[in-house]
Amino acid sequence: MEKFEIHILGCGSALPTLRHHPSSQVINLREKLFMIDCGEGTQIQFRKTRLKFSHLNTIFISHTHGDHCLGLIGLIQTFSMLGRTAPIHIYGPQDLKDFLQPLLEFYKKSIGFPVNIHCVNFRIMDLVYEDRSVEVYTIPLSHRALCCGYLFREKRVLPHIRREMIDFYGIPNYAINSIKEGADWILPNGECISNSSLTFPGEAPRSYAYCSDTCYLPKLAEVITGIDLLYHEATFCEENAARAQEVMHTTARQAAMLAKSAKVGKLMLGHFSARYENESTLLKEAQQVFPQTILANEGLVVNV
Repeated sequence: MEKFEIHILGCGSALPTLRHHPSSQVINLREKLFMIDCGEGTQIQFRKTRLKFSHLNTIFISHTHGDHCLGLIGLIQTFSMLGRTAPIHIYGPQDLKDFLQPLLEFYKKSIGFPVNIHCVNFRIMDLVYEDRSVEVYTIPLSHRALCCGYLFREKRVLPHIRREMIDFYGIPNYAINSIKEGADWILPNGECISNSSLTFPGEAPRSYAYCSDTCYLPKLAEVITGIDLLYHEATFCEENAARAQEVMHTTARQAAMLAKSAKVGKLMLGHFSARYENESTLLKEAQQVFPQTILANEGLVVNV
């Protein structure tokens, strides 16, 4: 099975602690790297993963609160010092460009590659990125700043060839691609060899949703129904629900209720408030509603 890994670089909230770094993740999908959010010091956390900087070409930013984007200029300068020439593409709400463009202008003499900023529509679910492996959609969220999450949907994997059948019927190599796409094979005597005899199904496409800072939104279940892995902020526990509502964040129990409603495969909690010395309280609270819950932590790698 091809790689689909989530590398946690940071899962803390805005107030710095010695336990967690600000929000950032790297997705390794078939050896292509995508970053979601880029808090302070992300380039250092990225280096710890031993993933290749050169394989990262696309960054998705959920919103412009500092703990989600202040690491961008440091990461960009690191790329420059490594001699990067390939463009980097950064996706985010409209005010991301207002924040980042002046910094790029200030440091332009030391940045040796194009930095392309793409403004996304954070109010609707919208396809914002696509390649041969994946489609990425925005997920509308509700926070104190313009904010969206991101949904990664792996594209269908082509069926696998039954090599012994190909050899048995003497099917030439030039026909392999069309057979993978679903074609049958016609023998010289006119006999039709069905595609199902020549192939076996590829792995089912996988999916991952990242829901950053947001108040509790039960309607999100319609968007993320049936996904394999959901990362959802859980800044507070339920006893601080009033505070969560006031600052437009979510409790661990609310995140679990959403996961249960959406019938997701697994829930990963993150964006922990600095007030909690131990996040086990959040985990226990969520698991009472949705047992398939884990906690994010720096250095954690989760296979989708």
